[in-house]
Amino acid sequence: MGSANIKMKGPDMPYQWRNDAPEHTQILQLWPHQSLPRRGMAGFILVTFGFLLIPALAFLGSVILWALLPFLMLALWGMYRAINANYRARMIQEVLTVGGDRVHLIRRAPGQPDAEWDCNSYWAQVLKYDQGGPVPFYITLKGNGREVEIGAFLSEDERVALYEELRQALARA
Repeated sequence: MGSANIKMKGPDMPYQWRNDAPEHTQILQLWPHQSLPRRGMAGFILVTFGFLLIPALAFLGSVILWALLPFLMLALWGMYRAINANYRARMIQEVLTVGGDRVHLIRRAPGQPDAEWDCNSYWAQVLKYDQGGPVPFYITLKGNGREVEIGAFLSEDERVALYEELRQALARA
């Protein structure tokens, strides 16, 4: 499967369309934003460590420093663990394949089995709920007796843009 055309709406959009010319298949990959890269996390932990040491410097050479140090290190370790847990939780990927007579969606999340949805492209619908969903401008795909969400982790503007692109992609199918 060779990718003939890659279309991305701006550098910050957390999704990408790929068109497979020989099979006329469109593939959409979605992922959540990762606003703090690994290198930034290392810098944040280092700066936090420095700020935690400032009050400890007053107790340098005192027994009180040894009483404070475990709590300071525990706070730093907790911060590191929380950021790492956030990274793992944000490793969601959704892949929508629109081609021929099929529409197929796979959602991959860490620690969970892959969730899949498949429908005939003629019957597939994309719906947008401006209000009443878990998030504003909630987007779902409906068909084959099921309605599944797509891109719930995107921002409101991104979901609105994605909705229009999904409508066009399903219309071409």
